[in-house]
Amino acid sequence: MDGTVLVADDDRTIRTVLTQALTRAGCKVHATSSLTTLMRWVEEGRGDLVITDVMMPDGNGIEMIPKISVERPDLPVIVISAQNTIMTAIQANEVEAHDYLPKPFDLPDLLKRAGAAMKNRRLIAASEAPARPTPTPRGDMLSMESMPLVGRTPVMQELYRLIARVINATMPVLIIGESGTGKSLIARTLHDLSDRRVQPFVTATGEDLQSGDGVQALLSRVRGGKLLLDELTSYDTEAQLRAARLLDTLPEDGPRVMATAQGNLTRALGEGALREDLYYRLGGVVLNVPALRERIDDLEPLAAHFLSQAADEGANLRKLSPDAMEVVRVYSWPGNVRQLQNTLRRASLTSSEAYISRAEIEAALQSQPSAVSMNARVMDETLSESVARHLRRYFDLHGQDLPTPGLYGRILREIEKPLIEIALDATGGNQARCADLLGINRNTLRKKITELDIAVSRRRKLA
Repeated sequence: MDGTVLVADDDRTIRTVLTQALTRAGCKVHATSSLTTLMRWVEEGRGDLVITDVMMPDGNGIEMIPKISVERPDLPVIVISAQNTIMTAIQANEVEAHDYLPKPFDLPDLLKRAGAAMKNRRLIAASEAPARPTPTPRGDMLSMESMPLVGRTPVMQELYRLIARVINATMPVLIIGESGTGKSLIARTLHDLSDRRVQPFVTATGEDLQSGDGVQALLSRVRGGKLLLDELTSYDTEAQLRAARLLDTLPEDGPRVMATAQGNLTRALGEGALREDLYYRLGGVVLNVPALRERIDDLEPLAAHFLSQAADEGANLRKLSPDAMEVVRVYSWPGNVRQLQNTLRRASLTSSEAYISRAEIEAALQSQPSAVSMNARVMDETLSESVARHLRRYFDLHGQDLPTPGLYGRILREIEKPLIEIALDATGGNQARCADLLGINRNTLRKKITELDIAVSRRRKLA
């Protein structure tokens, strides 16, 4: 990787780390704690890439990007920020930043993105592509602090990027996630930050679609705004049919349609609980909202946000003690973000002490009817769902990188060994019975036992 990188961050440690890493990668680096200095370098024609923080002592890094684009339309900008909310991703996307990374960032990932940005710049220059139009920031953009979608985990940051890309698209959006994950909040965000935000936002239930008059009433209310079909799988057959017909007959100036759904949609399709034609009509953009237990590292910033929010509403300003935070991290949160918010809101009212104790959190969770262990939570999963959950986690752990090639064989081997071991245990080590149980040849089983280094002990299987 070669080229000159301009780094702007008020944190000396981050400037030092980036300077050292980029220099080792073959780049020249100019680092500053001032946006004024950054702009002077840009105006002087320095740099092949800008990496900038958002909150700087003399301004906002995102608001500086349109000015950079005026001076140097071909200069890519990567935004890094500790403001890990959806608004950062949306604002960075709106001013056409090349990329956005939340702090703390993965250094190899940032270097990879920096290299790609400079390579892309050289390709554009070589083809003499026309400059992109200067982006114009929206003056009525909501502040970052006003949005309650908070998350710094890779899965949430990827969701934010996708939301930012489709805000002003016209195709339908299907938002999938468990109860309490924030599906309706995402739908509202897609409306409030879109070009249609001055138009109505209307939520429809199955009852609203029981008749032709009900459909027409909805269209009259929503006009050219956004229509949300809430909890799609709760609609009966007639309501789903009318929803499908509605999507087919919308005029060009009609509303943008969004829908939310929870549960296993593949199973719902197979069981006839969800019409295939409706599902495929709504599948233009699919946003999968992760359960809270799948983004454990978001618990701390979410808890801080909800406790601060409760204090703004008149409750005591409190924080979670380390022991209480430990309880929060190991709990399964079956009610997801909504349950976490309600639990912390109650805890902020129970005492005037500065810290919420472990005992307070344990008492609050024990009193909730939805309090179940993680083991009980996954009992209802199908094998396919369980495998999918673990595979998603595996991919998430790699961030923006892909796993090492050869994944198919490795995954099959990971599944094959415990399957044979458990089958052998279930049949008391009897290889003939185990082969019959698995539906494979006995010689094949013996070969697998040797290849996978499986220990076999023959014992009597108790009834």
